Amino acid sequence: MSAAVHDPRPLTGEPLALDLLNTRWNSDGVVQDLLVDTDGLALWLEVNGLGSRFPADGATLHHLHQARDALAKAVAAGKPAESAAEAVDAVLGHGRIRATLTADGPGEMPEFSDPSWGPAWLAARNYLELLAAAPDRIRACAHEACILHFYDTSRNGTRRWCSMAACGNRAKASRHYSRSKR
Repeated sequence: MSAAVHDPRPLTGEPLALDLLNTRWNSDGVVQDLLVDTDGLALWLEVNGLGSRFPADGATLHHLHQARDALAKAVAAGKPAESAAEAVDAVLGHGRIRATLTADGPGEMPEFSDPSWGPAWLAARNYLELLAAAPDRIRACAHEACILHFYDTSRNGTRRWCSMAACGNRAKASRHYSRSKR
C-alpha cells in the first residue's frame, strides 16, 4: 500500500472493533462505506497493522461485513441482546486463543479456522476486551446525523462527540443559531 493512499474516514485510530464500525460514516447526509471493495479492505487492513498478515480478498471482505453487522447490532443494543451476542459469537467461532510460552513469559496467539476470518475475529475479540475493560466507555457520537463510534478515554468519561472539531462544533453552532433566532 503506498503512503500516498489517504484514508477518507473522518474518525480513525479507535480500537479495532470500533474502527471496523467506523468504516461506515455519514457525509452530507449520504452514508459512505470504506468496505465496498477489496481496495477499501486493503486500506483498512493496512491502517490497522494487519495488511501483511491477512489477504485483502473477497472472503476476508465478506467476513468483515459479517463482523461489522454483528458488532453494530451489539453496540446498538448497549447491553448485548441475545441475537447480538449470537451474531458476535458466530464470528468468534472461527478462531481461538492458544496459550503460549515466549521468551518474555506467558503469551497468547490467535488461531483461525481460515486466515480470511482473522481480521473479523480480531475485531470481535477486541469488542470483548472493551466490554471487559469499561463497557460504559463504548459510545456512539451524540450528534443526531453521525453514525460513528468511539471509546471514551477522557479522564472523567464525559466525551460526547466523535470529534469536537466536527460534530461537537456543529452542535454548538446549531445551539447558537437557535438561541440567536429567538
